[in-house]
Amino acid sequence: MSLWTVYSDGGSHPNPGPCAFGTVVICPEGAIREHSGFIGHGSNQIAELTAAIRGLELTPAGASVLLVSDSQYTLKGLTQWRAGWERNGWRNSKKEPVANLAIWKALYAIADARHVTTRWVKGHSGNHHNERCDALATAALRERRT
Repeated sequence: MSLWTVYSDGGSHPNPGPCAFGTVVICPEGAIREHSGFIGHGSNQIAELTAAIRGLELTPAGASVLLVSDSQYTLKGLTQWRAGWERNGWRNSKKEPVANLAIWKALYAIADARHVTTRWVKGHSGNHHNERCDALATAALRERRT
């Protein structure tokens, strides 16, 4: 089975403030696609979720995809927290409404149309593709400000 790999990163500066995302998608045959963009005013969490969505959108429905991110928020929301949130009427462990729910639901919809596994990487630790995503997001922020 062919595996797609999606690296994603997002950021906001200041937080909250202007935010952007960057993704690097490695196709099964090895081709690399990059995508980035300005989101608007938001938080780091919104930027991270948006980065994952935008990266997954570049893969075909039904594909096997490895999503690599330095955002534990994004990865845990995909793998650990979702079932509890759904069971509890989209409330978190503090019984509060889940933050960024519309974005989470968009991420779930796109991930559910694929076979997604996840891997966490430490941010700013020299992982080439993660660093590239960060640079793409930073450039999108800088571009918007000028």
